Formats: sequence, C-alpha cells, structure tokens
Amino acid sequence: MNDLDATTKSSASQTAVPIADQAPAIPPAPDTATVHRLRRPVYIGPINWVGLAMLYQREVQRFLKIATQTLAAPVITSVLFLMVFSVALGERANFVGDVDFVTFLVPGLVMMNVLQNAFANTSSSLVVSKVQGNIVDLLMPPLGPGELLFGLAAAGMTRGLCVGVVTAVVLVMLGGGTWPPHPMIALGFLTLGAFALSFAGILAGIWANKFDELAAITNFVVQPLTFLSGTFYSVDRLPAPFDLIASLNPVFYTIDGFRYGMIGVADRSLMTGFYCLVTVNVVLAILCYNALRSGYRLKS
Repeated sequence: MNDLDATTKSSASQTAVPIADQAPAIPPAPDTATVHRLRRPVYIGPINWVGLAMLYQREVQRFLKIATQTLAAPVITSVLFLMVFSVALGERANFVGDVDFVTFLVPGLVMMNVLQNAFANTSSSLVVSKVQGNIVDLLMPPLGPGELLFGLAAAGMTRGLCVGVVTAVVLVMLGGGTWPPHPMIALGFLTLGAFALSFAGILAGIWANKFDELAAITNFVVQPLTFLSGTFYSVDRLPAPFDLIASLNPVFYTIDGFRYGMIGVADRSLMTGFYCLVTVNVVLAILCYNALRSGYRLKS
C-alpha cells in the first residue's frame, strides 16, 4: 500500500511540472558546409567589375528607354539646321579650299550633337536622382568614386557616340558629305570630346540640385560653347581677337579635329588639339573623382 502511494505521489509530482519551466529543446548545430554555403564571403577585389558593368548598363538603358527624345530628336534638329543653311546659301562658292559649305557644316552638326548629348546624359542622371530622392541607390552599392566616375562617363560617351553615328549617317544620306577620309582620327576626337563633356556633365550634376540650375548651365555655358566653336564657320575668318579666343576654347579643338577626320580640313594643328583635349579630360576627371569621393552636394 505504501509502495502504491509512493508511486502515485511520484507520478503526480512529475506531471505537475509546468511546461514553461522545462528546458527548450536545442536544435542541432548545422554542419560547417551549410554555414559556408549560407554565409559565403564575396570577394570584390580592387575594382568592382560587376557593379561597374551594372551601373553602365543602367545608364545606357535609361536613355534607350526614351530613344525618341535622346536619339531621334537631336538627329531631326541637325537635319533642320542642314535644310535651313542649304536653302539660305544654296550651292555657293567653295567655303574652305575645295569643300562646299554644306559638306563643311556636317561635321560641326554631328559633333555639336555628340557634345550636348554626352553632357545631358550624365548631368540629368544625377539631377533626376537628387530630385526624386533616390540618389542613395547610386551611393549605397559597393562602388568607389572611380567606378562611379567611369560608369557614368562611359554611358555618357555611349549616348554621344550613338547620336553622332546616327546623325552622320542621316546627313550623309541627305547629300551632306561622303565616307570620312580619316575615320580613326574622327573617332578619336569624337571619343575625347564625348568623355570631356561627360565629365563636365558629372560636375554640373553634382553641383545642381534643381532642374533650373542645370538648365542655366546648359543654356548659358554648354550651348554657347558648342555653337561658337567653329560649328558653322571657320575660325580663320574671325577678326582679331576672336580668332585667338576661339583657339583657347577646348571645344573648338574637338570640332576641328573631328572635321579633319570627316572631310580632311582643319583650322589648327591636330597634335595641339589632341594634347589640349587629353589635358582637359585628365583635369575634369580628377575634379569629378574628388567631388564623388568627398560626397560634395551628394551626401547629407
């Protein structure tokens, strides 16, 4: 009888233990292979090539989505310029050497489109991100200032190159020239000019916080430089001291070198223009790099 009572009391005491007071079951530890598979470190290296490629792809897709505005509109504008000057001047005497005015005009129109669109691509990308409040999407990824700089500038150069090629093909089809005698020289000056204005666009986009500020730079700096740098005329016909002022303008050397590659006519030395453009690109790239690294007007 005592044994039965003892057994009953023991069972009661065991069933009386609250569930909350019992120790929770400890799950088994995952094996080492599972841990490494779930928490595998990603080695980026000195250059984040994947991030750089994604940034470039994003910027290119951004202007391709609105190709009517970014590609077709500049071409139509150049065609209108060519038609107006053709009707106004007709088949007049040779303008420079053996080159008529329309043939002389085409390289200037092409390069004007290249420079303006390269500047617009980089500057608008930064300003739109600021206005929409998603600039953090550009700053948060593991991209250094050099990668940001090259990704944005390469996309701006790509847009300028696309616009330039399409414009040149259309204008040549309309009778504004022939196959360029020095295509590599034309491509080289086109690339240097597009990169220079892409860097300038990055600086403008960093500085501007509103569309009005960016529009002021575009209307009062970029457009006058592209219009008054030998686009529609030869600087040799300018009176002093305007011919000297034009020779100090880097945009003039971009148009002059590209014109030589397209029609074999230039107003100044090609090597002088080449060294000038390389220097301008290096200086602008350094300024952009320092601005991106410091976060000037980008980070609060």
